[in-house]
Amino acid sequence: MKSCLECGEKIIGREDKKFCSDGCRNAYNNKINKDSNNYMRNINNKLRKNYRILCGLNTEGKSKTTKSKLLSQGFDFDFFTSILKTKTGNTYYFLYDQGYLLLENDFYMLVKKDI
Repeated sequence: MKSCLECGEKIIGREDKKFCSDGCRNAYNNKINKDSNNYMRNINNKLRKNYRILCGLNTEGKSKTTKSKLLSQGFDFDFFTSILKTKTGNTYYFLYDQGYLLLENDFYMLVKKDI
């Protein structure tokens, strides 16, 4: 007889079942996927905030904005997920599929990468 991975109760049902209920399955997966410490949680929060800001300003897939507009919404230029250097020498900073390129006079080109 198998036991629930979360609460240890006896499992009734299919042979490959691991949890006695949806509640136990959710609780178990929430524990596994929980950020391990505050430092990691804070970085993930900053990445999410930056991503939401770029998505809000770049609804068409390509647009321009200013540094002051990004900063006024709380954008933090220290947090991004990847860098793309093009053959022409441009450097794009990405947050997942949303990116930005510094232009002249504190303007930024916002782009969305096709996935």
